[in-house]
Amino acid sequence: MRDGWWGRKSTPAKVETYTRWSYHFFAGMEVVSVGLPGFADGGIGLGVLVMVTTCAHAALCAVTASRTLDWTRGRRARPRRLLWVLGAVTAAVALGALAVAEYGPGGDAVDRVVGGFYGVVLIFGVGTLALGVRGPRKLLTLVASFTVGSVAVSLLLGSAAHVALLAGMAVLLGSALLAFTSVISLWLLDTVYELDAARETRARLAVAEERLRFGRDLHDVVGRNLAVIALKSELAVQLARRGRPEAVAQMTEVQRIAHDTQREVREVVRGYREADLGAELAGARGVLTAAGIDCEVTGEPDGLPAEVQSALGWVVREATTNVLRHGDAKRCTVAVLTEEERVVLTVENDEALNSPGTGGSGLTGLRERLAAVGGTLEAGPAGEGVFRLVARVPLKVSESGVS
Repeated sequence: MRDGWWGRKSTPAKVETYTRWSYHFFAGMEVVSVGLPGFADGGIGLGVLVMVTTCAHAALCAVTASRTLDWTRGRRARPRRLLWVLGAVTAAVALGALAVAEYGPGGDAVDRVVGGFYGVVLIFGVGTLALGVRGPRKLLTLVASFTVGSVAVSLLLGSAAHVALLAGMAVLLGSALLAFTSVISLWLLDTVYELDAARETRARLAVAEERLRFGRDLHDVVGRNLAVIALKSELAVQLARRGRPEAVAQMTEVQRIAHDTQREVREVVRGYREADLGAELAGARGVLTAAGIDCEVTGEPDGLPAEVQSALGWVVREATTNVLRHGDAKRCTVAVLTEEERVVLTVENDEALNSPGTGGSGLTGLRERLAAVGGTLEAGPAGEGVFRLVARVPLKVSESGVS
């Protein structure tokens, strides 16, 4: 299932598909509940009429529900005309059913068929129309209008008062229940999409915060030194124009400051590239947790050589990025295990289907970086629904990168 049509969908898309097909299922229930029994109780003539009418109404409900859900997700304009058509058809079909019950062929069997047809059409029609209504007042107006209308029309056609009230009560309870279901379904769908958008936003904010930190560090280092270089260069120009020998000393100072700036920038970049493994693990936990992913980190990176921490820190960064970008992970575990002569870092997450393959550019870069310190990297599925990345780095790293 995970490598099929359903498995490739994100969680919001799965909820939307479930909601959409629930209303298609309601259409099928409408046909089964009154269309088929019409042949058994009402005979061929009445059965065909009920079946054709029920199928037409059920199909209209299914189309209206689908297009209304598209409107809810912002993919199309609100299907106002279709909603009015469904309301008119529902009222007309219910009115026709009442007319058949009062003026058509009598009999308990016919009354059962027509009565069931009347109630089911109204209930499913109002429940589908509720998808296109916003606000509790409008929703209550919708349910009350069809309920009061059904009672009034029944009385006008000559039904007994108690019969009309019982039918109205059935319409009220059934349509209110289905309308409430529609409201809850839309609320759940909107909430799932909003949570997914919030998770993506938090992940992007975490990346942006890291970029801002790097930018601030560069500004603090380069900005001050460039200001000093500009002032001393201007002073040297003025001295040179006057033929003063101090201009040489000022330019020598400018050269020294420029070299110091280059060194400081390299240190900033090196610090960014060779972040502490403990800081990377804490950052990964924070980013993944903010994205709604249950993250568990085990193991102590303290005391590891700087080269080992730098290499494994890059593995944690790349693995965290992959978990955020690929798939729809719910959990992620990161474990650091120190053995006799090497350190093993394991990153494991679910939703393996959408995780990157073993040949991605990011993983290729990690393999090259680990190879420089004599390490190895393995990445791939580890059982059903699990993706595992394992990095092994020797504790003693020689200058050539081989322990």
